[in-house]
Amino acid sequence: MAGKTTLRVLVVLPMYGGSLPVGRYCASALAQLGHVVEIFEAPEFYGAFEALKTLRVTSDRLEYLENSFLQVISQAICAKVETFGPDLVLALAQAPLSRQALKRLRRDGVKTAMWFVEDFRLFTYWQAFAPYYDVFAVIQKDPFPDRLAAVGQPNALYLPMAADPAVHRPLELSAVERRTYGAEVSFMGAGYPNRRAAFAQLLDFGLGIFGSDWDGDAALAGRVRFSGRRITTEEAVRIFNAATINLNLHSSISARECVPAGDFVNPRTFELAMCGAFQLVSDRTYLPELFADDELARFGSMEALREKLAYFLAHPEERADYAARARARALAEHTYAHRMERLLAFVAERFPEWPGGREEEQAALAGLPQPLRDETAQLLRDLSLPADVTFPDLIAAVRGRQGRLTPLETSLLFLDEWQRQYGG
Repeated sequence: MAGKTTLRVLVVLPMYGGSLPVGRYCASALAQLGHVVEIFEAPEFYGAFEALKTLRVTSDRLEYLENSFLQVISQAICAKVETFGPDLVLALAQAPLSRQALKRLRRDGVKTAMWFVEDFRLFTYWQAFAPYYDVFAVIQKDPFPDRLAAVGQPNALYLPMAADPAVHRPLELSAVERRTYGAEVSFMGAGYPNRRAAFAQLLDFGLGIFGSDWDGDAALAGRVRFSGRRITTEEAVRIFNAATINLNLHSSISARECVPAGDFVNPRTFELAMCGAFQLVSDRTYLPELFADDELARFGSMEALREKLAYFLAHPEERADYAARARARALAEHTYAHRMERLLAFVAERFPEWPGGREEEQAALAGLPQPLRDETAQLLRDLSLPADVTFPDLIAAVRGRQGRLTPLETSLLFLDEWQRQYGG
């Protein structure tokens, strides 16, 4: 793949779940890199999918209906592929792409990639789907790549989580916002068993808990903010910025170990760092290769956590230094643009002829009447597209824009239709 090749990428979102915002960050990063991106909005189908559960039918009939519904969505994705003509289909974990649809895309020569941003030990559905993707990006190392190879997926790529600097950023908060979103020791996330057990031992600190699934715990009830509802991304960024210390305890479905051992690093680590917010993060195997010791303060036990909470609450200058260094590292190495560059490079490494079949397409500006060229050159800059982008890619980008069409965009779409009909 040439270094400046403009690609068409279809990003397939899941209908729901933690990888949904990650998919949007990926789409934004790909567009930022100058590629033409379209998003398959699977969440728009979620309401109808959930409505199936209200039919009062037997469990086997419900399972049949749900599988049939997912097949329809897979066919819709294939239809989108036929219309858009992507060089790559990027699916996020839990994306509704069936094995039949993946087989069809492979037969049609469309490259596919999955970013499996989940723990392979807990979520084992990868075994059934991984062989049908051309590339399988993961957030864990050995033994996961060997397990993937054993089921027929040789193209595994370690691709850790990241953050979006346009979203996860330092904020100047008002006094009201600091009271609303702030806490001396703040945690934002779901109420997993290990977190419930751990936070019950931190009640002598000014603990504030934000997020869902904390109901039924009398000891923590007084510390749960916003009635335990789900927190939006925008609210989360305010919470990160308003905290004195952000507590980042990785989750576990077991309460036996409050601070669980583990390998992969959660997205919260990168998001907090990108916000320039100080965090105390539970230690993970891969953390040292992602952040230096003086960028993230870590703990491996409840004793160490309590000691470091007391220490850093009393040393604001050190908190600020850690946070600044972590943000610099995140900006330099851990954006979604970095991850998408690596993913595209990996696809090109494994498939040297990719993308193919588009060499004959003419550059957009060269194919336009002279009066439209100057205006279109400005439009290319507005769309973050290179000057030598092809006309079909320009049209795909225009079709993907939101809002009312400008006269120039209308003219370009008309010209595209004319060329389709009359071969101009």
